[in-house]
Amino acid sequence: MNRKELIREYKERRPTMGVYRVSTTVTGESLVAASRDVNSLLNRHRAQLRTGAHPSKTLQAAWNAHGPDSFTFEVLDVLEPAEDPARDPTSDLAALEDMWLDRLGLSPDRIHTILRKPLP
Repeated sequence: MNRKELIREYKERRPTMGVYRVSTTVTGESLVAASRDVNSLLNRHRAQLRTGAHPSKTLQAAWNAHGPDSFTFEVLDVLEPAEDPARDPTSDLAALEDMWLDRLGLSPDRIHTILRKPLP
């Protein structure tokens, strides 16, 4: 493909929307959130942890202490795009996140991101 085709293809791509989890298998600390582009967010978390710049001091400390092999980065669920491209997926993503918080036994108050117990 030439450069223009690659740029057009990139602009037309539909990012994967859904719920993701970043967790450490050693301590069970975990971050669960919804995003309009889960793959980009997971990459951002990896990069922030590698460079020591993650906003969660707890996850960063776990990364520093136990290393990258003790972490998992996973997409828990995917939200299919609406037929109407103008439809805002925010409420659907919030509902999907709430469903996963409930399924994982986490608090729905949105202050759930760092846990001190292992997840199922």
